Amino acid sequence: MGTVTLGVSIAVPEPHGSLLQERRAGFGDPAAHAIPTHVTLVPPTEVDQDRLPEIEAHLAGVAADWLPFEIRLSGTGTFRPLSPVVFVTLAEGVAGCDRLQARLREEAGPLVRELQFPYHPHVTVAHGIAEEAMDRAHEELSGFEAAWTCSSFALYEQGTDGVWRKLYDYEFGSGRPVPAVPSQGGSPVRSSS
Repeated sequence: MGTVTLGVSIAVPEPHGSLLQERRAGFGDPAAHAIPTHVTLVPPTEVDQDRLPEIEAHLAGVAADWLPFEIRLSGTGTFRPLSPVVFVTLAEGVAGCDRLQARLREEAGPLVRELQFPYHPHVTVAHGIAEEAMDRAHEELSGFEAAWTCSSFALYEQGTDGVWRKLYDYEFGSGRPVPAVPSQGGSPVRSSS
């Protein structure tokens, strides 16, 4: 049946998501419009397509047991020189994101995987571009601030065109998967059945 590449993340709400995506494009990051603005919970993971129902049920179960928590973005950071990334920092919500990603990737679950680097929730605003552009992103967004109550996470699939598309939002407390509507990053590749 083949494989698909999935990711689970918290979408940065509007107007902040679009603003950061446009800024990322403005810094010259070619991936800016292929990746909706987000906080990663489960990084890109290749899975057998026939495991999707099991994964979707797992996500719904985790979401059903989760409570909303506050996220506040403030300022910038970087993973350089280890990794060519500039990001907006989570000033609040780090512990909530850390507990959630650990639960999503639990050993008994369908999304278990080792991470390349220790988990550090953030919002990427520049990746793999010229050092001068990375410096500009770090400086120009250093005063960025945004806050919201996180009440869901989303399942994304990377298309063959490299674009990440949201499949479902999973609302905390209900676990009910809500099919994605076309938004940043393109339209969903499949609908709820």
